[in-house]
Amino acid sequence: MREPGTPGLKASTIILGAGVSGLSVALALLQRGHRVTVLERGAVGGESSWAGGGILSPLLPWDYAEPVSALALRSMAAYAAWVADIEAVSKLDAELWPCGMLAVGVESPEQALAWCAAHEVAALHDAPDSLNLSGNSNPIWLPSVAQIRNPRLVAALRATVVKLGGVIHEQCPAMGVLGQNRRVTGVQTETETFKADSVVLATGAWSGLGLTELAATPNIRPMRGQMLLFKLEPGVLNTVLFRHGLYLIPRRDGHVLAGSTIEDAGFDKTTDDATRQRLHADAASLLPQLADLQPIQHWAGLRPGSPDNIPVIDRHPDFDNVFINTGHFRYGVTMAPASAELLVNLMEGVTPALDPSPYRWQAALARDWVGV
Repeated sequence: MREPGTPGLKASTIILGAGVSGLSVALALLQRGHRVTVLERGAVGGESSWAGGGILSPLLPWDYAEPVSALALRSMAAYAAWVADIEAVSKLDAELWPCGMLAVGVESPEQALAWCAAHEVAALHDAPDSLNLSGNSNPIWLPSVAQIRNPRLVAALRATVVKLGGVIHEQCPAMGVLGQNRRVTGVQTETETFKADSVVLATGAWSGLGLTELAATPNIRPMRGQMLLFKLEPGVLNTVLFRHGLYLIPRRDGHVLAGSTIEDAGFDKTTDDATRQRLHADAASLLPQLADLQPIQHWAGLRPGSPDNIPVIDRHPDFDNVFINTGHFRYGVTMAPASAELLVNLMEGVTPALDPSPYRWQAALARDWVGV
């Protein structure tokens, strides 16, 4: 049995899950002097953290419930400094790019602009002159929206966690926990038991399964998203485009991501040709330069789906030293800094900057899935 680490430091924490949500909590705890061990069932950042597009904003921010907006906006305001600190320690470039986002075909643009004004989000009922979008009505230009290259953020976060003293075990799925008197005393894996003073569940799409002796997080289920990747010359597209559920995300090197579907398909990550053709056609209708190009990659990832996209960030109701950071659905990367801040404040008994009540376990129990 592995004991918590060196005496003299703050409490030790085991984090289950090494996606962006788990790694961001690891980073926040390490910065506060905690000892951290991360157990990952597969590869670090190998699930939704790798598969997503990295837009650092809800796609149409005015369409979401206030708890989503509050968490996303707090993260968006902190993101540049958060990434700068990660890059300074890791010496790796996460490719943060404040490229802006243009949404076209927006219904009720006046209401959208009013929401942006009320939430201090820069917005214009116009499109940049550099984009030829004839036939696309009701554009809303959000110049402050940034993006990040997910796999490179994961690599930088991982390196930072390790350099700050965190320990990461890959291919190490947790099987269950040992509990006594409302406290977890150990996390069991296939080969050994890890002891810790606290445990954080950041298991993404798998959060709804639970572990032996540990109840599952309510109303979390995997939601598949399929995406395509194209390669253009750099500079052909220099901003995120969004229309009727489809987004195009350019990278500085000319790659363009097109996505994404929302499919209630369980843990099935297979792709299909019909979806590939539909995504390609929709992408080409938005950016005609893609019409004669074939995608260079087609993949699917599993998001930790939750009703209304509201995550669960709270203490587990059955154990005083178990905490949850999951259920961010499409916005785990977007919400990472503020989610980690909120959770660590709860762990340390510090009054958080955001009202924690919408993210409580009991609030999640009360939310219902309506459609997909």
